[in-house]
Amino acid sequence: MSAYRGVRIADFTQGVAGPMACMLLGDFEADIVKVEPPAGDRLKDHPGYPAWNRNKTLVTLDLADPADLVQARDLARAADIAVFDHPPGDLEALGLDAASLRQGASHLIHVWMPPYGTRGRWSRMPPRHSLLAAASGIAFRQGAYGDSPIHLILPIGWYGQAVMAAGAMGAALYERGASGQGQSVTVSGLHGVSEVGGVVMVLDQPRLPRGLPQGASPTYRLYQCGDGEWFFLATLFMPFFRKAIDALGLGAHWETLVLNPALALDVLEEVFRSQPRRHWLGLLADAGVPCAPVGNRTDWFAGEAVRHAGLRLEFDDPVRGRLAMPGPPVRLSATPASARSLPAAGPLPAWSPPPPAAAGSGSSRPLEGVRVLDMGSVIAGALAGAVLANLGAEVIKIESPEGDPFRSDGGPFLACNRGKRGLGIDLKQPGAKEMFFDLVRQSDVVLDNYRFGVRKRLGVDYEALRQVNPRIISCSVNAYGDAGPRAPLPGFDPLLQAEGGMMAAQGGAAEPVLHTIAVNDVATAGVVAFGIISALNARRRTGEGQEVITSLLAQSLTFQLGEVVTWEGRPPAPSGGVDCVGLSPVHRYYQCEDGWLAVAAETVAEAEALLRVLETPADPADALSASPEGPLAGRLAATLAGRTRGGVLDALEAAGVPCAPCVRGYEAYEDAWLAENGVYEAWRHGRLGEAVGVRSYADFDRTPGGFRHPVPDAGEHTRQVLAEFGLAPERIETLLAEGAVFEPAAARSHLRDGGAALFTQ
Repeated sequence: MSAYRGVRIADFTQGVAGPMACMLLGDFEADIVKVEPPAGDRLKDHPGYPAWNRNKTLVTLDLADPADLVQARDLARAADIAVFDHPPGDLEALGLDAASLRQGASHLIHVWMPPYGTRGRWSRMPPRHSLLAAASGIAFRQGAYGDSPIHLILPIGWYGQAVMAAGAMGAALYERGASGQGQSVTVSGLHGVSEVGGVVMVLDQPRLPRGLPQGASPTYRLYQCGDGEWFFLATLFMPFFRKAIDALGLGAHWETLVLNPALALDVLEEVFRSQPRRHWLGLLADAGVPCAPVGNRTDWFAGEAVRHAGLRLEFDDPVRGRLAMPGPPVRLSATPASARSLPAAGPLPAWSPPPPAAAGSGSSRPLEGVRVLDMGSVIAGALAGAVLANLGAEVIKIESPEGDPFRSDGGPFLACNRGKRGLGIDLKQPGAKEMFFDLVRQSDVVLDNYRFGVRKRLGVDYEALRQVNPRIISCSVNAYGDAGPRAPLPGFDPLLQAEGGMMAAQGGAAEPVLHTIAVNDVATAGVVAFGIISALNARRRTGEGQEVITSLLAQSLTFQLGEVVTWEGRPPAPSGGVDCVGLSPVHRYYQCEDGWLAVAAETVAEAEALLRVLETPADPADALSASPEGPLAGRLAATLAGRTRGGVLDALEAAGVPCAPCVRGYEAYEDAWLAENGVYEAWRHGRLGEAVGVRSYADFDRTPGGFRHPVPDAGEHTRQVLAEFGLAPERIETLLAEGAVFEPAAARSHLRDGGAALFTQ
């Protein structure tokens, strides 16, 4: 049995996000019927379609036909979950909105996944990820040499939406297990962007500078070697950088290089150009320095690291032949996931609505009552805890006296740790482990991202926790999985970007490009939250806890799932370039006299309308495949440079051309459309003052989520938390006196040598 066996899902979505969200539950044996129109899913010919729709039965219904629409309504009402991705207003016109379908079907969880927002001008555009990236501000978040938005080759906003929706569906099922009632859940493309690219802005702090395509720091960037090949040096923390400097024979200049980053960059660039890449990778690896070659995704997916992790699956496709795709991205020890079949046509099932459930006490929030001991750090581990907190879990951030090595007062750290309270523990001190186990006895989840093997060395691995609490769910994140020679190695997001092919794809033929958004980290955080929620649902059936395992390596495939699927003769996936602004002259970003805009024509009719509005004669069919930097793009750029953005957008929208404004990163916090969709909220940090951050990763109509706490300082709530767990005041004082636990005055929140080596980013 797996976590969602017997859960019936009616999937009315198309494209990337909705199908992939349902796929994640289908991997855990949910029974999924995918309803497609007579012409099929709009991305039925995309190489990712077989993966996004695996484990599903396909049926065809024409929602414009009254008889088929009746069948669609009946199917949705009989399901446990019905999932839609129509633009605002369309579901109401069809009678497939939550209010209509839940009449007489109080059990139903109605999930709406619009590609952009739920309201406002840009929410009804045809689904194009470049428009979501433009209007949300993440196109300007990507590092660049010039002052332009960047077209993201990977649809990371929609991948984020998929993972957030899967977690939200699981959370709604978990809550229904207590209340017996379904509800309406909304996870828009903007919710996906909120998890993938949400950064907190403290109003009194200066703005963070924009990143660079190769990385902004000499300690954490791409370098080109003497043979022209590239690699990434991931010495994010000083202990690793010191190892690198010593290995390169530059130890005598350590202080000078640390104090002068510009000089360090010049020196390292010159050194690395003196020898081929294989020389430097061997030298640095022998010294324990995190680094990785830039490669392509085809070789990565076919390589030994993926094989050791068990993440390559193969199927015989009747049309494509032997087809390979990544396996489920998270492993549950007792209720495992599996990719069992490719999508296949079948009959419309004769589902009967379940009998009315007895109303329970219910919850005020989806994960109300779930207690999480969060030992996660940096981004991947820490952000997972923030997602769970946003869904209503009580999350306690546990830190050692050295603190989270990523800890700072900056926006990225704050974004990963909202909604938590802080508990300081030094597990090396007498009495600390016994006290920690007392907390475990009263908790539901222990989350960490220690390097493989560290949990066992500290005595807090799953087997140890299970002896204390058989119902505990222990989730651990590592870099390269828990099998194979790489398992013990430290890992950082860019190393998987490099080897996994993300950098090469974004940079194209010119040079690799570092994704400023830590793609694999944020993907891992979302998958961790989904895996934990799945284990909670399984525990409700079995009464037992289990171990949840995932890795950055797994997510190097998850967030390019459609791009990695392969078979002989598969068409190539798109690639970018340095400061890439688009894929063609009619699907790219352009600068007007007062700002940037995005156009995203993908059909001949859309291209023809765009060229007509801009009075630029050209063959629209040719325009769809022409170079985004070629003569036609130059003519369009010259035309738009002399026009106002608002006027052009009005004309293009009226002509039916998919378009949107490109919002700069910090403009997003005050953008009217984003405000209309409730993306951001103001909150106050007790020490730092007023701040603005994302509001939610999903919206629930009956049990709303949201952040209940600001970001804690290390150990900020130690006394309060221990008292709530039932520890007597005298015991708390003894633990404080012994140094087993600590409060903020005793915490060292700056980085310390040695601590960073424990963690996977």
